[in-house]
Amino acid sequence: MNINIKPIPVPAAGTALHWQLDAPYTARHVLITLTLLAVILFTGHRTEMDKMAVMSAQAVGNLVGVVDDSQVVRGLSRVGQSMWPPVMGEKEEIARLPNLDKNNLPWFSYIEVQERTEQRLNPQTLQMEKETERLEYLVQPVGYLWTVFIKMIETFEIAIWGTLLSIVVSAPLAYYAARNYSPNGTTYTLARGTISLLRSAPELIVALFLVLAYGFGPIAGVLALGLHAAGFLGKFYAEDIENADKKPQEALEAIGAGKLKTLWYGVIPQVMPQYIAYSMYILDRNLRMATVIGLVGAGGIGQELKGRFDMFQYGHVATILLAIFIAVFLLDQFSARLRAKLI
Repeated sequence: MNINIKPIPVPAAGTALHWQLDAPYTARHVLITLTLLAVILFTGHRTEMDKMAVMSAQAVGNLVGVVDDSQVVRGLSRVGQSMWPPVMGEKEEIARLPNLDKNNLPWFSYIEVQERTEQRLNPQTLQMEKETERLEYLVQPVGYLWTVFIKMIETFEIAIWGTLLSIVVSAPLAYYAARNYSPNGTTYTLARGTISLLRSAPELIVALFLVLAYGFGPIAGVLALGLHAAGFLGKFYAEDIENADKKPQEALEAIGAGKLKTLWYGVIPQVMPQYIAYSMYILDRNLRMATVIGLVGAGGIGQELKGRFDMFQYGHVATILLAIFIAVFLLDQFSARLRAKLI
């Protein structure tokens, strides 16, 4: 065997070494960057990003006293004034409550009597006369807060059941959508296609069809949230199964464990923290989306929100939005503590 050894040239003493680094970018990089910039500018103009920037700058200028007027500030001020203060109580005329027992009023409620004077035409004398009418109202100082609380409980129940349904549906889909556990290419493709189908249909559109099938109420909301979220969880679960550490799985396979036992003992302990995080995120998302699908009649606080908004009762809308914020905040705190204990 012939071995050719080539000597490495060594620079003479006192000779400086010259290092040459390649340019960090080339003409191709510059062309791609300019093309992307042109696309961004074109789409930004189509989506009125330039107009948004100008109007936002005018709003900031108006707030600091540089610009006299701003459409954004005027609009937000009008909305803020119409939504403040939030409504907490309810006041309803007793004549419209035929089943009300005055001796057994709801908690913290009382009856308020008001007199209303109106000018009415006397058909006999054809003269305008003053008539005083005595009206009784049932006043519930926290009545609307209680109504919103009941609706938020229903919204939370819809979110919980939607999350449970998504977990049940996504678990088998994730098994067949994981390339290293799916029995064959056909089941893998079908599982991946089903996951993509569930994920591609927005909850609001799904809820519209389900309301037609099941009628108004929480059933449509639970199914819409559960099926859509199953597309996300199925994708996340399957990818974590594929990316799990192979060494525990290989050890179990070496002692004769089947696929299900390998999955249960070699993969699930690794991915369980991520699964808990994904599921809690879906629950948080479902709580927020449950308020949206309620706008199309799928139950929850969304129906109440749409009704008050359509009647221009913005004080009630402010109360509902505050309740949604508090519910999401409390759920976020709970999920953070749960993850800290389980992970």
